[in-house]
Amino acid sequence: MTPHTSPRRPRPVHGGIVPVHCAIVPPHILKRLAESDNPAFAAAAARTIAVDQELRTARAAAPGAEAGPDSPAPGKPHRTVYDARHGTELPGVRVREEGGAAIDDNTANRAYAGLGATFDFFLKAYGRDSIDGAGMPLLASVHFDEKYDNAFWNGEQMVFGDGDGELFLDFTLPVDVIGHELAHGVTQHTANLAYFGQSGALNESVSDVFGSLVKQYALGQTADQADWLIGAGLLGPAVDRAVALRSMKEPGTAYDDDVLGKDPQPATMDDYVRTSSDNGGVHINSGIPNHAFYLLATELGGNAWERAGQIWYDVLTAGTLSEEARFTEFATATATAARARYGDAAELAAVLKAWSLVGVRAS
Repeated sequence: MTPHTSPRRPRPVHGGIVPVHCAIVPPHILKRLAESDNPAFAAAAARTIAVDQELRTARAAAPGAEAGPDSPAPGKPHRTVYDARHGTELPGVRVREEGGAAIDDNTANRAYAGLGATFDFFLKAYGRDSIDGAGMPLLASVHFDEKYDNAFWNGEQMVFGDGDGELFLDFTLPVDVIGHELAHGVTQHTANLAYFGQSGALNESVSDVFGSLVKQYALGQTADQADWLIGAGLLGPAVDRAVALRSMKEPGTAYDDDVLGKDPQPATMDDYVRTSSDNGGVHINSGIPNHAFYLLATELGGNAWERAGQIWYDVLTAGTLSEEARFTEFATATATAARARYGDAAELAAVLKAWSLVGVRAS
């Protein structure tokens, strides 16, 4: 989202709910890059911002990607990857379909694999059949635009830029980026958290949580083994002092770089950022619920998707959250979910402790 986007509610399309344009690179990073003294950096960022703005205004009338069969086999992915051929018209040319052999395009193959890894995670960890829970085909377009520094979920499909090669690399490289964006689709079909203020920060945080869990599941990592970074491996050679876009373990420490600036994410409510930019700071204040989840997962130990992730998934799919849920409502819902699934045991105590440590009251 850009800093000047007005808040707006999702609207029904094709029987579902389409959210506002959800992209992985925070607008505060793109804004800083657009003001860079380096003409190449500024041009790439300015173009990305302009294309994102155009997509937000034009997407409502644009045709979506072809969804393939109406009824794919239950519990089986149905993936289609398209090549935008460095244009902005979606979806592009179909280059790989479900069950097809790898092609001579590593970006398309990574997108295909990442869609599969995310589908596999939600199915095996929570019994969820694709994004909508009913076998929704997974669609992705790669090679979007020229030197496009972002990846996004547009309510119907994934879209990946190639990056400019200096600031950002190919956006299909980190599997957690793919998991993050597809998780926006899961939220869209479940809690449908409004993309503004604290509910928007929760929307972003849920995507970070499940994006990280997709990576941990794919790598077979426990909570203690995971790096808890979002977008590690995405930043290019021109970025010296940065490890990722965000850190769930230590919000505010992912980068402190002459090019990107300083990571503004707070870890607790003491440093909550009040801003009208970024839809009320959705990519910034998401650090607070992100850190709460990290604290819960590491307190419980083992595989983070099993107990900590299950609690978050239960909240997301329970149908009890208001669309404009604030942190306290979400925290209370996690305590309720923990008690319902595990009783008054270690899981509930860990949930209450995690939220307390970040300064959010859960009752």
